[in-house]
Amino acid sequence: MINGANVSEYRFERKFFVTELSRHEVESIVKLNSAVFSEIFYERIVNNIYFDTYNMKNLCDNLEGASDRVKVRIRWYDELIGHIKKPVLELKIKNGLLGKKISVPLKAFNLNADLKIQDIFKSNICLLESDLNGLLGLNPVLINKYSRKYFESRDKKFRITLDFDQHFFQVSKTGNLLLEKYNDAVSVILEIKYNKEFDNEANRITSQFPFRITKSSKYVNGLSKIFQSNF
Repeated sequence: MINGANVSEYRFERKFFVTELSRHEVESIVKLNSAVFSEIFYERIVNNIYFDTYNMKNLCDNLEGASDRVKVRIRWYDELIGHIKKPVLELKIKNGLLGKKISVPLKAFNLNADLKIQDIFKSNICLLESDLNGLLGLNPVLINKYSRKYFESRDKKFRITLDFDQHFFQVSKTGNLLLEKYNDAVSVILEIKYNKEFDNEANRITSQFPFRITKSSKYVNGLSKIFQSNF
């Protein structure tokens, strides 16, 4: 086990990519659900740096619908630029609709246009076990930020997040950050998360949504906008 790492259990993660309704309309639909969802925590900004191999294996696995796939990112909250106090390295491991996450706290760093991401990994090398040292060979390919709201059902079995007001930043081939920015102020991504034993009950909740479950990835969507390609 990696020192200080948090490893979650596998759970269901179902996403809905909504473009026909506003964020406020989607939020109203969530609150009117018979599972009685109420807002928890506070709305905050989520920031991510996504990594991939030289031949973009993680992207290809996602596009090809591979059942087993991994996503690597560094995540932090609130301000995108400046002194990042609590960055976390996250490995999202997917098996079909089931997913789990390995989270490793990293040392604080200052994010600016001249920062090279590889320097973050090098400064945290003592925190990473030998099986994660291969991260040094990954390349930063995308930065994104978005606003997120959190909801929980009355029985506390189900959680929903709403992500909106997305911004995507291209990363240069030299690893420097924050090149041209692309915005998506229209789309809303609803994700419902729950433990495996509650899967039958989840259908009752999702059947009340006037939109369908989709294969949606902010990583893929961001690269699609940057390269102006419909992956």
